[in-house]
Amino acid sequence: MIAPLQIRVGAGDVDFSGFVHHAAHLRFMERARTELLRELGLEQRALAETEGILLVVRAMRIDIPGLARLDEELEVKTTVAGLGAATLELEQKIFRGREPIVDARATVAVVCNGRPRRLPVELRETFERVAGEWAAKT
Repeated sequence: MIAPLQIRVGAGDVDFSGFVHHAAHLRFMERARTELLRELGLEQRALAETEGILLVVRAMRIDIPGLARLDEELEVKTTVAGLGAATLELEQKIFRGREPIVDARATVAVVCNGRPRRLPVELRETFERVAGEWAAKT
């Protein structure tokens, strides 16, 4: 199981209201996606250098039903929700304790030289294995 990313809200994450700015949630989720890849033994720089591919967010749906404040501890959970020929669907949730405060879904595209590319077999197998492990636990 991939460990959730633990984050403490810092001063640069909140807006004038004292609550986490919506863009900070995007940064938190980006960090969690990067850590997911690392935990799977994949490094974005190495993928670019060895495979010539980049994983880029193509689309994102985000719902923010809760609010977080400065110094609160948050947890970002990321799961593989689906695979396309050249895309990866990731479900991401941010929690404050047990309370969900953000629910998002990111479509990540595989690109090479700015053009879509099929997900390499090794990557597909890694993501399918992880998605299968999560499905078996739910």
